[in-house]
Amino acid sequence: MRVELMRMKKTGALLLVATGAVMLSACGSTGLFNRARPDEFAVQRQTPLVVPPDFSLSPPKEGQPRPADESLQQQTLDALFGGPQARSDIEKTTLGLAGTSDPAIRSTVGDPGTYTVAKGQITRAILAAPEGDGRDAQTSVGGKAGAGVGA
Repeated sequence: MRVELMRMKKTGALLLVATGAVMLSACGSTGLFNRARPDEFAVQRQTPLVVPPDFSLSPPKEGQPRPADESLQQQTLDALFGGPQARSDIEKTTLGLAGTSDPAIRSTVGDPGTYTVAKGQITRAILAAPEGDGRDAQTSVGGKAGAGVGA
């Protein structure tokens, strides 16, 4: 039994040393754990500078995108969705049946003569209720009024 205990201690110590060696080797810059890192300065592709053949071009305005390049946002959308797609026959038919909206719809809705549905006495009572004192609720215990929830 004592021999087995000694063997377990040696095995545990050897395992601990091996684990420590593997963990420390990860800190090294050469050998098994060496890895190539990305260049943090190479973020975006730029077109090379070219002298324009026509020197009468106006200089670019500061802060505006370059006209020759597609925007990064457009490149991303094209990569994700493949650019604009043609509408299907079903989509064309549905849009044709839906028709166009009335350009004067806001005037029609705001007109006092527009027919509206009566919502009943409860809705009218809620809308006409006087404004409270700012408290959401109030409690009373044994005849004494307590503090309000919103106070």
